[in-house]
Amino acid sequence: MSYQNIQIQEQNGIYILTINREKAMNALNGQTMTEIRQFFAEDAPKKNDLKGVIITGAGPKAFVAGADIKEFLGMNAEKGRQLSQKGQDIFLLIEQFPKPVIAAVNGFALGGGCELAMACHLRIATENARFGQPEVNLGIIPGYGGTQRLIQYIGKGKAMELLLTGDMLGAQDALQLGLVNHIAPAEELIAKATSIIEKIAAKGPVAIAKIIETVNAYFHYNTDGFNAEVLAFGATTNTEDFKEGATAFIEKRSPNFSGK
Repeated sequence: MSYQNIQIQEQNGIYILTINREKAMNALNGQTMTEIRQFFAEDAPKKNDLKGVIITGAGPKAFVAGADIKEFLGMNAEKGRQLSQKGQDIFLLIEQFPKPVIAAVNGFALGGGCELAMACHLRIATENARFGQPEVNLGIIPGYGGTQRLIQYIGKGKAMELLLTGDMLGAQDALQLGLVNHIAPAEELIAKATSIIEKIAAKGPVAIAKIIETVNAYFHYNTDGFNAEVLAFGATTNTEDFKEGATAFIEKRSPNFSGK
């Protein structure tokens, strides 16, 4: 599939996915969502050299300033449910991706943009970044997981306030609340995300995938997260990576992981 609304760049096994609709503040229309799904479901899993993914937005003003509201007009309840389910399914692909996915938030991350950032494993923001779920201003609610993931990051009380008022969080407040992991100057944003992925890439790939799986399990209502950890721990002890990692530790050398 050829991409129209996203751009993919590769740098030493790190893939930078840029939402490329700068004139529309990188709003998530149907085509853009389909392309994001294509990358994470079909294309990225085939890339054997992939260390991780950085998601960012084109231009200095917006990561993603929301969904494309023009596409919402004229929907009925059934079409609304279908749209919400599609968005949740696509963002779940990101949340469950077995390699680290970092949101490099360069400006507004509102509505669907905030939901996209929260679906990533980590978030790095510039000082001018702004986060929020302003859907109530339009008489609707978040539909791509915002009411659920925002609670996970900042707690029920503050999440309820932001969801009900539609207020935005600045980068420093987002950092203090735990929504953001790091703040970096705009010119260093991608470099900071890259350095974190490179650090993670030096660890055991099987273990990294299992960490993502088990941490996510904590928040799945129908999954016993502790049991998921037991199963994942058992699986990692039976890998070549563990044998190599343990041997390297004993021999006081750096491990050479194979991902097996």
